[in-house]
Amino acid sequence: MTTDLGLPLVGGQHDVPGSTEPQKAKDYKSGQEVRWCPGCGDYVVLNAVQSFLPTLGLKRENIVFISGIGCSSRFPYYMNTYGMHSIHGRAPTIATGLALSRPDLSTWVVTGDGDALSIGGNHLIHALRRNVNFTILLFNNRIYGLTKGQYSPTSEPGKVTKSTPAGSVDHPFNPVSLALGAEATFVARAIDSDRKMLTDVLQAAADHRGASLVEVYQNCPVFNDGAFDVLTDKAESERRIIPLRDGEPVRFGPESPDGAGEFGVVRDSASGALAVRRVAEPGADAVLRHDPAADDPTQAFGLSRLTDHDLGYVVTGIFRQVRRPAYDDLVREQVRAAAGRGERADLQSLLNGTDTWTVSP
Repeated sequence: MTTDLGLPLVGGQHDVPGSTEPQKAKDYKSGQEVRWCPGCGDYVVLNAVQSFLPTLGLKRENIVFISGIGCSSRFPYYMNTYGMHSIHGRAPTIATGLALSRPDLSTWVVTGDGDALSIGGNHLIHALRRNVNFTILLFNNRIYGLTKGQYSPTSEPGKVTKSTPAGSVDHPFNPVSLALGAEATFVARAIDSDRKMLTDVLQAAADHRGASLVEVYQNCPVFNDGAFDVLTDKAESERRIIPLRDGEPVRFGPESPDGAGEFGVVRDSASGALAVRRVAEPGADAVLRHDPAADDPTQAFGLSRLTDHDLGYVVTGIFRQVRRPAYDDLVREQVRAAAGRGERADLQSLLNGTDTWTVSP
């Protein structure tokens, strides 16, 4: 399938002409020296993406990464694809224009918690609600790293930083809740230390047609070291991380006598809110079954609210994965319809408009 300009149309994120030769991770590594601090979680995400992209079978010239400003936004330099290091918070806007004009490209946005949720907050939510066909990787280290350690929109209350010496009094964003509130059609969360989960989520995001947001928890070893240590400790992670699996009961924790996790997510009979209980108390039948394809995002939003700034529980995996027409497809359809009616689909006719009047001398 091609566009009116003869360009191949991307089906998911990657139904474009395949590469003529099998590719490997090294084919996606640029010649640029990777200049993140030793131990930064960005390395893990970069390696995961470089290892994952060859499975898509794309030509590298049909892939583009667009970033804003921040440590994560150096990402395009390290990819042997097309890329653009754009301006603070505006990467989704630039990517929207690219998705509209080049449907033959697999478009990716790389951003951080400061870049995406502070100066770029409006751009992010409108790209998600419009359902523009690209994938957003939101690196969340809960700090401003590039500008040397100020608190960010995801920093926990009381966070002492250079910009909050007495402790932050802000209430932080939950990026997954924010994306679901904007009715994004694909929303997921992964942790840099879980390579398999991260790769699985990236694959699903790339397959999705429309706006995909993947939040990635990643460590900043210089300005916020240890922010996610409780999620890398085996004992702590077992009782905190709640993995979502399509069609399965939401259970986690040490194995119980029935062979599944000791804990489960249920709906509280009094408040109606989602809550964590030992499965033995309400019974296995009371445990919620996850359905990311549910059109109503209520349950997905409830699952996102189980994760708070204290990381008592952290829900990972795909929260929502539904179908809705992509914004760029709808715009191109309007252009085709106008051309079919004989209307001029060029810039000058757009500027002239259809309403004219005569000014008397």
